[in-house]
Amino acid sequence: MKIIAAYLLAVLGGNTSPSAGDLKDILSSVGVEPDEGRIQLLLTEVKGKDITELIASGREKLASVPSGGGAVAYSAPAGGAGGGADAPAAAAESKKEEKVEEKEESDDDMGFSLFD
Repeated sequence: MKIIAAYLLAVLGGNTSPSAGDLKDILSSVGVEPDEGRIQLLLTEVKGKDITELIASGREKLASVPSGGGAVAYSAPAGGAGGGADAPAAAAESKKEEKVEEKEESDDDMGFSLFD
């Protein structure tokens, strides 16, 4: 992903066909050790292709990738009168609160950095 990001940055910067040296310069500028093999692989795969066509074909491929997980619905059994029926509801509510807090924390950096 780092090499692809560097390639896209070079193209967005006006270089329609970036060289391996251009990609190495971009990666080195942000402290990433360039991998010569992967750079050459990317350059051979995109050689002579238009970047907008590559992005369009990538979008088509991503559209077929399942991206959602199945949510499990849990229903507490209907209990009789008394405090026993309230305990599962309270436990489920506390779990919901914990999940919300975890989600808020991960929104800041999404768990990864572009150049890690």
